[in-house]
Amino acid sequence: MLTLKVINDNPEEVIRRLSKKHFEAKEIVAEIIAADEVRRSTQTSLDTILGEINALSKSIGSLMKEGKKEEAAAAREQVVTSKETARQLEETLKAAATKIEELLVIVPNLPHESVPDGKGADDNLVEKTGGVMPVLADDALPHWELAKEYDLIDFELGVKITGAGFPVYKGKGARLQRALINFFLDSARDAGFLEVQPPYVVNSDSGFGTGQLPDKEGQMYHATLDDLYLIPTAEVPVTNMYRDVILDEKELPLKNTAYSACFRREAGSYGKDVRGLNRLHQFDKVEIVCIEKPEHSYERLQEMVRYVETLVERLELPWRILRLCGGDMSFTSALTFDFEVYSAAQQRWLEVSSVSNFESYQANRLKCRYRDADRKTQLCHTLNGSALALPRIVAALLENNQTSSGIRIPEVLVPYCGFSSI
Repeated sequence: MLTLKVINDNPEEVIRRLSKKHFEAKEIVAEIIAADEVRRSTQTSLDTILGEINALSKSIGSLMKEGKKEEAAAAREQVVTSKETARQLEETLKAAATKIEELLVIVPNLPHESVPDGKGADDNLVEKTGGVMPVLADDALPHWELAKEYDLIDFELGVKITGAGFPVYKGKGARLQRALINFFLDSARDAGFLEVQPPYVVNSDSGFGTGQLPDKEGQMYHATLDDLYLIPTAEVPVTNMYRDVILDEKELPLKNTAYSACFRREAGSYGKDVRGLNRLHQFDKVEIVCIEKPEHSYERLQEMVRYVETLVERLELPWRILRLCGGDMSFTSALTFDFEVYSAAQQRWLEVSSVSNFESYQANRLKCRYRDADRKTQLCHTLNGSALALPRIVAALLENNQTSSGIRIPEVLVPYCGFSSI
């Protein structure tokens, strides 16, 4: 979440920048500033009266020794009265702090100045393209039909076991999944990311820390008996490894990678764009997460974007990078680049990665800090990216590489698959 200092120091700037995300911030910013003024004035009054209580308490013993019993009794009565006043001030202070917290958590992150204006996906800017567009035969099949023809993925069996959006991968389909996971993890380790294996369920503090709660609570699967949430991405547990941690400046940057299954309710999703692997409730993904110093975070973001670019290149897929406009950005992001690959049989672009810089927004919620050279404590910047999400990668690989004799496997995956074609 935004810090009080940012809002108090630059309220008009905050309002202006949040308008790019189509968030009307004028009223809520005014409420936050007013509540903070109450908090600060109350804290001043409380500090004053606590000082008076302390002084009076010390004086009582001296007055008794001097035989001034009436004055000592009066001091005791004043202490009682002052303690009641202090109690009321503490309640006011607590109420003001609670109100500030409740308001801050519903304010989105400020978009970076380079974020383009726009209302939705149609307004995103294409930054870069690459790869070769495949030329398919007229009778080319979409991936859900290829999966059935070659017995790779059973969507109906998944419906029987669980429900729509939970496919069963079989035979070479399952081996292709495992090959991609291992390829992505090996590539991340080679790029300097430390592999970790996180839990697949998190508590509400973890969901709050990375911004899934309360903003996306309805999109997460909730195990109500234990009050735990199935993770929508490994970003949540991996970033929360650094919750309530003070790092040393020399430790930064911290670079982690993790494979996990991901679970998303995708409430409200329907239509042709959800067929096959296009939108699932459970899917596999390899994530990269960075904890960095503020002055280096945008350099790190570009490094992460370049890294994801190498993955789609090595998979021989046509790709493009989009700079997301304000209206299409997430609640927590300051700047996001999406990667899309082209699905030749569907004749559409499929998102396979988002790489984002959250600046200090998540770190403030997480209390993820570092000590600089002067031993002062500062908030870190957090970044993360999909590297990569599997379902739409698999969809594009199956569709783009179909031939009259089967489906060709990209050369980089052959050692991981153990086969060169399906």
